[in-house]
Amino acid sequence: MPLVGFHASHEQLPPSALLDAVVHAERAGFDAAMCSDHLAPWSLRQGHSGYAWSWLGAALQATSFSLGVVTAPGQRYHPVIAAQKIATLGEMFPGRFWAAIGSGERMNEHVTGEGWPDKEVRDAKLAETIDVMQRLLAGEEVDHDGLIRVHRARLWSLPETRPALLAAAVSTETAEETAAWADGVITVDQDADALRDFMQAYRGAGGTGPVCVQVHLSWAPTDDEARAIAYAQWRQSLVPAHLAWELEQPEDFDERTADATVDDVAKTLLASSDTSRHLDALLELAELGVDRIYLHHVGQEQRGFIDAFGEHVLPELSKAGVGAGAVG
Repeated sequence: MPLVGFHASHEQLPPSALLDAVVHAERAGFDAAMCSDHLAPWSLRQGHSGYAWSWLGAALQATSFSLGVVTAPGQRYHPVIAAQKIATLGEMFPGRFWAAIGSGERMNEHVTGEGWPDKEVRDAKLAETIDVMQRLLAGEEVDHDGLIRVHRARLWSLPETRPALLAAAVSTETAEETAAWADGVITVDQDADALRDFMQAYRGAGGTGPVCVQVHLSWAPTDDEARAIAYAQWRQSLVPAHLAWELEQPEDFDERTADATVDDVAKTLLASSDTSRHLDALLELAELGVDRIYLHHVGQEQRGFIDAFGEHVLPELSKAGVGAGAVG
């Protein structure tokens, strides 16, 4: 049955508060954690975006469970530097760190001034990036001359066991394309049929690693509060994925969703004060065969959510055989 983890959203909290939250999540009974890796938030209302890699070192030191990150080397991060960061955390915290690799979003990558490539070029750069990183993490000296350029690069401090490199994917096409190299795959929650198709695409293409799902949700003491939090903080969920990759600034997302209503946003995630409703939704995911579930309460105040789920949701999941014994 799946592991249940906590998602740390750098776009919404300052790094110091996020560190307190992840420590509290472990104490409350979460099995693991993961975080985002953004340069900019999705919205001006979120207002944060700390450097994930500095934070990960602190978070791994302050906790004892596994931690991962969704990241996009290839433009803002050169693949050699990305591989060095991954190797360093892997060496310092053996068996506890993983990275999910994706093709990125304009909002985080435009700052290099290199322009934002189209999807075909991004996918080609991703393939080259993965090849370079895997070879470096295997201890090779790497030269490469393509969309990515590398000259005689070598990592000098390597972990005994390479951290897992997962694929960050939304579509079944990407799930299929990445199955050959990925040690697992992570996606966002979607309806049961779509998620089942996604999992079948990954497995059918030879993917054998864990299937991880990030679940965005909103909890508060009342339904109205939970819905208001979602509306204030997670309105960009209304922007389709293919467009979200292309927008450049937080203001662009705010403009695109300016006419959204509370009801519109509430249709994109479960916003409820009723922990039993959240529990039922997570049990449905477990029944689909998902290996890891990472919960992201989209509010900026995390302690109430962590406490409520630690008391009412995680124990019930444990009774049903979810979490704890799953692979980290």
